Amino acid sequence: MLFLETPSNPLTEVGDVRALAAIARARGIPLVVDNCFCTPALQRPLELGADIVVHSATKYLDGQGRVLGGAVLGSHKYVAETLQPVVRYCGPTLSAFNARVLAKGLETLSVRMARHSENALAVARWLEARPEVERVRYPWLESHPQHALARAQQRAGGAVLAFDLKGADDAARKAAAWRVVDGCRLLSITANLGDVKSTITHPASTTHGRMPIDARREAGIGEGMLRVAVGLEDPADVCADLARGLAG
Repeated sequence: MLFLETPSNPLTEVGDVRALAAIARARGIPLVVDNCFCTPALQRPLELGADIVVHSATKYLDGQGRVLGGAVLGSHKYVAETLQPVVRYCGPTLSAFNARVLAKGLETLSVRMARHSENALAVARWLEARPEVERVRYPWLESHPQHALARAQQRAGGAVLAFDLKGADDAARKAAAWRVVDGCRLLSITANLGDVKSTITHPASTTHGRMPIDARREAGIGEGMLRVAVGLEDPADVCADLARGLAG
């Protein structure tokens, strides 16, 4: 299979689903898209040519950090003939309680994702104007390298952004990043995301900490990068919280 995460974590790189679907079809393999960051409210990969879509339902499908869960979607033939036998005989099945919580979360998904996206864009624009910040990565910013592509296949930018801090070397950038993290009082310091509350993490030492440092550098995940999943708070409060650490 050809596997794609778009936007990617934490760089928010946007993959061309239509183009990659054509490449996969030409080779007789399925295109699998991780749609966790956008959810179906903002992006529908099956309509863009993908064969299978996966979600970490723990995140925005729930939206309040209450349960663990996942979802795998595809054609009726794929679900009935390939997926369902595995689920039936191997047991990766949600509990009834988790399924109910996720079903309730779906009722507010579109409203939440619209507000997440609106808030994230406001925070991203604020960060771009800060002298301490070298680069902001968010698909709805005009400075994003795949901005036009994101506009073509997404309905909004989503909640997740990343930004790189300035510094003379890796040690200085890492120290600056941790000053921002330690200065936060409103943002929750965690590697998870998808909650109504904003969260912040340092990918190089958490989500991508097991990658060899050379591989991280090649991928563009530097020591001065921070990832923020912007929640449903007033974006001015999120910016004020970040400002405490940036001022340091």
